[in-house]
Amino acid sequence: MKCDTDALDACQRRIGYQFRNRELLRAAMIHASSADHRKDSNERLEFLGDTVLALVICHALYERLPSALEGELTKIKSAVVSRRVCARVAENLRLPETLVLGQGMEAGEQLPSSLAAGALEAVIAAVFLDGGLEPVRELILTHMAEEIREATESEHQGNFKSQLQQYAQRHANTTPQYELLDEKGPDHSKCFEIAVTIGRRRFHGAWGPSKKDAEQKAAQIALIELGELEPEPAQETD
Repeated sequence: MKCDTDALDACQRRIGYQFRNRELLRAAMIHASSADHRKDSNERLEFLGDTVLALVICHALYERLPSALEGELTKIKSAVVSRRVCARVAENLRLPETLVLGQGMEAGEQLPSSLAAGALEAVIAAVFLDGGLEPVRELILTHMAEEIREATESEHQGNFKSQLQQYAQRHANTTPQYELLDEKGPDHSKCFEIAVTIGRRRFHGAWGPSKKDAEQKAAQIALIELGELEPEPAQETD
């Protein structure tokens, strides 16, 4: 069973890429359930597309976040290339509608999300084989822009310790040191006060219900005092 020409044309319009070799796109839409042999399905393209997607995302993050450390880049990359995200992007592009499926399977909302994710990876590989790296980079960064932004903000902006470490390494060639100043409360409900020091400068301390939480708040205070973050707006009182 094959995709008809109209379905392939519609798919090309949605992804924003015109194939020179349309058979690559056709092959990307053949699910294993409809192929006579698994080697004739889109699984090999899916394998290649997974790696191409990771390469493009890693390169984009490397360029956009020059001060981010390896661990932070890895977390953002993992969030962007997850099966859940790939499935969502594929569904936005309506790729499952073009998939050729075997008997007992119908394109629709009930299909496993893994099918949609695999279709996206297969299409990415098909574009890469047809046009090279630049067209596939444009496709990925165009259709996954929101996912990259959300993952970056979620991991990067909320991790004040990571941001402060990057600042200290960049500007002072050192690592922030966290010091326990005080603790209070019973053992089952303690609070901790922690201050951070960069070089010879110690910043104001912060309280938290755990040492980890206090360290994050102390790092946030330091970033505000350094001018790297805007102060939080004051709470209005009645």
